[in-house]
Amino acid sequence: MNRRDSIKALGFGTLSAGLLLEACKTEDKKAAEEATPATGEVPPGRQPYEVERDKKLNADKFFTPAEMATITLLADIIIPKDEKSGSASDAKVPDFIEFIVKDMPEHQTPMRGGLRWLDLQCLNRFGKVFTESSKVQQIELIDMIAYPKKAKPEMAQGVAFFNRMRDLTASGFFTSEIGVKDVGYAGNAPNKWTGVPADVLKHYGMENV
Repeated sequence: MNRRDSIKALGFGTLSAGLLLEACKTEDKKAAEEATPATGEVPPGRQPYEVERDKKLNADKFFTPAEMATITLLADIIIPKDEKSGSASDAKVPDFIEFIVKDMPEHQTPMRGGLRWLDLQCLNRFGKVFTESSKVQQIELIDMIAYPKKAKPEMAQGVAFFNRMRDLTASGFFTSEIGVKDVGYAGNAPNKWTGVPADVLKHYGMENV
């Protein structure tokens, strides 16, 4: 099992059904807003208050630029670019997380608190915040919180934060166009009749018919 397959198993193993459903709803909201005509006409299947709410959520900013930089770095550590597909940031996962924490405010305090915890840990250990630490130092700290069963009790806050970050990243990535292609989901498609399989024809002695 390669690293990406491991991440998939780990991400979907901890992913809540509710969060994945919200992720799909969020993608629908964003698509609907993009489809809203410039005239202000409400697109089919949408209520005016829904369109206005989504516009407000997209216009507001929750995370600071520094926090977004950390989220981007973490997301790409969780799902890096490989020979098959792009990274989490290529799939715009940081933007997805920014939208989700505004759409689902219960994520705001844990996420902001977790980002601060991460920077404090790096400052105490390496004298730099997470984004300014070396790759080796970043992974050293992530390894301390990425495996709940192996983590020390004093790292509990970091473990909870990374679990949430991993779930959000997996939700964002695997509901994106890049993520769907990565999984190999083809969606609904019309059947294509190519005739009776050769082995079936041979079984019934009709291969020369």
